[in-house]
Amino acid sequence: MVFVCSLVLLLKFIFLYSLFSFTFTTCFPLIHQKCHDDESHALLQFKKGFHINKSASLNPFGYPKTASWNSSTDCCSWDGITCDEQTNQVIQIDLSSSQLYGTMDANSSLFRLVHLRKLDLSDNDFKNSQIPSRIGELSQLEYLKLLDTNVFGEIPPQISQLSKLLFLQLGVPRIASSKGMLVSQLNLKLSTLRSLIQNSTKLETLGLGLVTIASTLPDTLTNLTSLKRLIFSKCELHGEFPLGVFHLPNLKVLDLGYNPNLSGRLPEFQSSSLTKLGLGYTSFNGTLPVSIGKLSSLNLLSIRDCNFFGYIPSSFSNLTQLMYIDLRYNKFKGDLSASIANITKLDHLGVGFNEFTVDTISWIGKLTSLVALDISSVNIGSDIPLSFANLTQLEELDAGSCNLRGEIPSWIMNLTNLVSFDVAYNFLHGNVELNKFLKLKRLVFLSLSFNKLLLYSGKSSSRITDSRIQVLSLDSCNLVEIPTFIRDLSDVEFLSLSENNIQSLPNWLWKKESLQDLKVSNNSLTGAISPSICNLKSLLGLDLSLNNFSGNVPSCLGNFSQSLEILKINGNKLSGLIPQTYMIGNALHQIDLSNNNLQGQLPRELINSRRLEYFDVSHNNINDSFPFWLGDLPELKVLGLSNNEFHGDIRCSGNMKCTFPKLHIIDLSHNEFSGSFPPEMIQSWKAMKTSNTSQLQYDQSSQVVEITNREATVTRKDPYSFMMSNKGLVMTYEKLQQFYSNFIAIDISSNKISGEIPQVIGDLNGLILLNLSNNILNGSIPLSFGKLSNLEALDLSLNNLSGKIPQQLAQLTFLEFLNVSFNNLSGPVPQNKQFATFQDNSFEGNHGLCGEQLLKKCIDHRGPSFSPPSSSDDDHESESFFELYWNVILIGYVGGLVGGVALGSAFYPDVIGWLKRFF
Repeated sequence: MVFVCSLVLLLKFIFLYSLFSFTFTTCFPLIHQKCHDDESHALLQFKKGFHINKSASLNPFGYPKTASWNSSTDCCSWDGITCDEQTNQVIQIDLSSSQLYGTMDANSSLFRLVHLRKLDLSDNDFKNSQIPSRIGELSQLEYLKLLDTNVFGEIPPQISQLSKLLFLQLGVPRIASSKGMLVSQLNLKLSTLRSLIQNSTKLETLGLGLVTIASTLPDTLTNLTSLKRLIFSKCELHGEFPLGVFHLPNLKVLDLGYNPNLSGRLPEFQSSSLTKLGLGYTSFNGTLPVSIGKLSSLNLLSIRDCNFFGYIPSSFSNLTQLMYIDLRYNKFKGDLSASIANITKLDHLGVGFNEFTVDTISWIGKLTSLVALDISSVNIGSDIPLSFANLTQLEELDAGSCNLRGEIPSWIMNLTNLVSFDVAYNFLHGNVELNKFLKLKRLVFLSLSFNKLLLYSGKSSSRITDSRIQVLSLDSCNLVEIPTFIRDLSDVEFLSLSENNIQSLPNWLWKKESLQDLKVSNNSLTGAISPSICNLKSLLGLDLSLNNFSGNVPSCLGNFSQSLEILKINGNKLSGLIPQTYMIGNALHQIDLSNNNLQGQLPRELINSRRLEYFDVSHNNINDSFPFWLGDLPELKVLGLSNNEFHGDIRCSGNMKCTFPKLHIIDLSHNEFSGSFPPEMIQSWKAMKTSNTSQLQYDQSSQVVEITNREATVTRKDPYSFMMSNKGLVMTYEKLQQFYSNFIAIDISSNKISGEIPQVIGDLNGLILLNLSNNILNGSIPLSFGKLSNLEALDLSLNNLSGKIPQQLAQLTFLEFLNVSFNNLSGPVPQNKQFATFQDNSFEGNHGLCGEQLLKKCIDHRGPSFSPPSSSDDDHESESFFELYWNVILIGYVGGLVGGVALGSAFYPDVIGWLKRFF
């Protein structure tokens, strides 16, 4: 009984205590402790180091979080700050997109906040600061994000001391220009990456996009079993990717894109949690395994521009969660419909530039969620299917080079969400009223080029003010004038009207201040180039080539636009001087003035064009000495000076060094150059000494027009084409950057170059073409030519060369063309399979040559009483001496030793013939 009473009293006490506690804490809450003074002071000190600048953050919704920080309030309540509920210590700082502008101090007060678990400073501008090494002192960090902060240099090795990290993202630097080009600013040593992997074993996210690593990836990545996201895009990785990474049990996102030298293959998948797989622009290769169908959670697959081939396995149809597929620029083949037709969630489908065979593409009309469709270069051979009218969400349709036929259907105008419409390079026909496309209010990109269409402007009741067209490509569309509706396109940036029959340019064109690119090449334009063209201050590219323009080149063309990258006025009838003024810091990549009637000298201010890669003034009347000063241009790769009136020595002036460090192609042919070819200049041509294609790349920002966030991004750089003599023919090399990046060529033919051929040419082992013909060179063919292992064409004809054709040339297995005709060469022509392919006209005009290719065969005069000759190269010399010695002895027996010697010297050929017949 006592026990029961006691229990009842205890329960009453507990109830009353709980009630009292609840009432007290509700009515009289505990006084909140402020954050620690030292941490508050450290944060305020950090704030003082930065200014607020709206342009410092790219996020339009960003705002200055630190603006409300002040010493009179609790720092735990500040925007972007989180404190521990128990200790009131600052454990999280999120200042992403806070418009902070200033430098990150190496001794920043931030590093006094040693209890930090999360630090996010993304999307601010730290003015090319370096990540301080003291970052390693924040030993409690679990989350570190420094994306897009404009920091540069080496990521400090101390970052690998953060052993508790779960999330790490660095890199993806700020947009470097208004053209949206991303430039890597951070780099990471392999040793630091290895330590990071070794110490931070709990990592779930490792994002190093656009951080230059420039190495292979360590196999120890497979030890990160907690890894969910691995991002190594555009890191200059190379070598073989560790296959075991694909089998990490928790991996959901793998992005390795834009590492062209990174190779690998897809594994046999078991079960996998992968949701995103990005391998685009790498060297991954092989076929898609049947087991890819097991990636049931995959919603994004990008393997664009790889080396995959073969058929798409039928198991691919199991990937029903896929929303994004990009298979472009591979060598896939077979029928697409069986593997893709039932993946109904797709909103992006890119299958262009493969080897697919299709009977019909009508099934694509069932994918009604499609936003973007690229079927470029898929051989369709039919009309645009009516089922495409169901694609009402479609924003981008790329169907270039598809062998499309018929007319452009009227229902296209019902696809009101279209932003990009590209049907170039097909066989579409019929009359097209261009004004109808203006009804598509979201249309930004329109390309109808290279079809059989008859375009006309159509009638418009009022001026067009609401069209958003930025890119308009109407090449080869049977135009006789520039469509008038273009005058009212206020946003047009890219205008391409080449290969039409346009005869004049309207004055309103020079008022299109938005224009970034104007291409009207290969038309029927006549008269002078209007100086008003220089009102187009925003131009990146100007192409007026292959017309009938006459008169002088407007003097402003060299300096009217600081941003101009491309200037092409070749193939006209222009005369007078080349523009003389070029602004310091100009952006010119390409200048093509060839095939005109230009006179005078080259403008010395061209030295201000530090980004110039391509310069061609061939086929003009330029009267100047060798422009050695162009050798100081650090990026110059193509130099064409042929068919002019250049004269004098080809050498540097005085003590100046003209190194031409990146020169790929130099054509000095058909001029009046004289003197010897200087070996000291040749030795400085470093780019010609390598056959490593990665070191021979041109600027990769070749002509690109992309639709990003419903806007057109135009990065303009015309594919270079260059004409020169090769293998006895005048050849045009189209798209040098894409197909001929390793084309190394020297042509100094048809000049007055004298002296011996420098031996150092043999050090230019990247050479593909060497033409020294039609000069007055003497001496022998250098033995060092045997080192030119990549040589495909060698022309030494029409000189005064003597001696033998070096046996070393027989080692040049790529040599397809050889011409040594009309010299004074003698001895046997080297014999091997390669030389057997050369015709006798390769050797004509050398009376001393003999060989199987020639009518004159080499004769063996070895006698029985002499030891057999050695097979070494030197024995050719001894054979000649032996032949003369033996015949002199025979002649001595016939007419006396003295007479024999005299006859042997003076009448050697005739006497030898007589002796052969006699004996």
